[in-house]
Amino acid sequence: MPQLTATKEFSIRFSEVDSMNVAWHGSYALYFEDAREAFGEKYNLDYLTIYHNGYYAPLVELDFKFKRPMVYGMKPAVKITYVPTDSAKIVFEYEIRNTEDDTLIATGRSVQVFMDLNYQLVWMNPPFFEEWKKEQGV
Repeated sequence: MPQLTATKEFSIRFSEVDSMNVAWHGSYALYFEDAREAFGEKYNLDYLTIYHNGYYAPLVELDFKFKRPMVYGMKPAVKITYVPTDSAKIVFEYEIRNTEDDTLIATGRSVQVFMDLNYQLVWMNPPFFEEWKKEQGV
């Protein structure tokens, strides 16, 4: 089974750091969101594709594990990996690494479920998602 990954480099901006010059923990959700967008663009599983197929994919779980601080001016990269599951959900794992020395800064995991456009939870994989998984070999 192929491993589906994408990587997004980013810079720690002044507006993202606290008084200790460390990236504020709330910014990590945005870094992971940027990774999901990069993954969606690369593998044709972006939010508009999901929406145009009649669904939403809201986050229901988002976890972080902080290993090292990120400081203003740093240029890390976030790697996102799709985790196959038979359930009607999209699971990703994340790693943020320093691009200068490849040290691990943080890890994380997210889970998205499917809802129809009336905000009702969908218990089975939508047909477009089943087709996407087949095309990707996952």
